[in-house]
Amino acid sequence: MESLHARYPFLEASRQAVEAADVDLGTVVSQRGPAVDRGRERVESALFEGSVGETHRRTRVELLSYPVARVIVSLIDQPALTHRYARAEAATAHERFDADLSAGDFRSTDGQRLDLRTLLSEFELTAAVEARDAASLADADRFTVAIGAYLDLAAGQRGERWRLVNRSLADGRVPVDREELLELLRQAVEERIFEGLPLSVPEPIADALAEDVAAVEERLDELDLTREIDTVVPELFPPCMTALLDQVQKGEHLAHHSRFAITSFLASIGMETDDIVDLYEVNPGFGEEMTRYQTDHIRGETSPTEYSPPSCATMQSYGDCVNMDDLCEEISHPLSYYDAKLEDADEEEMTDWRERDEADD
Repeated sequence: MESLHARYPFLEASRQAVEAADVDLGTVVSQRGPAVDRGRERVESALFEGSVGETHRRTRVELLSYPVARVIVSLIDQPALTHRYARAEAATAHERFDADLSAGDFRSTDGQRLDLRTLLSEFELTAAVEARDAASLADADRFTVAIGAYLDLAAGQRGERWRLVNRSLADGRVPVDREELLELLRQAVEERIFEGLPLSVPEPIADALAEDVAAVEERLDELDLTREIDTVVPELFPPCMTALLDQVQKGEHLAHHSRFAITSFLASIGMETDDIVDLYEVNPGFGEEMTRYQTDHIRGETSPTEYSPPSCATMQSYGDCVNMDDLCEEISHPLSYYDAKLEDADEEEMTDWRERDEADD
């Protein structure tokens, strides 16, 4: 295991280094070594500091703390925590990109090099990024990014400057400077980390980490990030879910990813399977048995996992993010949007949809 792997644990080479060392994660956590404490620290630092804390002096401990942290996050499986953790890992990686940047190269503190071409290759962006003012990527300060790759990575960025209408575009490529390229790579790191969670965790490992999970959950409660939502007020839905619900009520056909998004959202805010099935009755090709099965699966009734709605970045990648408003620019998940709207709503705006139906009856 090398310091480069510990500094950038999301790299494929880092994963391979752990495999080559023949490390058994079950043994690591059962022995309660320093990697477990450091892994928990990564998660708690992500919650309160937006980074993953101070690097451990031992390379092996630092590298192994990464899978431990991911297991802890997976066992808790709360969208708020998962998003904060992914953002914190990506923010730390971005800081290290900047710190290691020297003469066009990314360098670790002991001289090991992770050049820009290798980093781009890691995310299959080699063909998408070209130097604009130099013969090589290492010497360039300005670049162009293929429009498809740009849209994928810029979708998760906040601010008007990232919108395509505010960028130059020539021959299907978008110009960016070095700082902007590194920010796009930060987004790539965040998406990789987030999309891999939650992990399936064997019971012995879960049992060994029960104390750490409980401790992080207690800290999570301090932030009130995961308060249970059991209020259905469509007028306060995020624009993306409003649009999908409108399509459902009009009887329009929804793509699989769109159907999953609105169903998981409705389940997450308290709607029961019967209520959700009733909504889909007007859909073409409606089958009650299949709709009920799919809904129960998403709710975790017939599956080991209760599925959360997709993040804003995922909604954007599938084309389900529509009609963005100012609040959308400040959040990264539809549930966060809805939670914020509920917090700000007046009492008369808070009449639950299900209560209205009962009143109509």
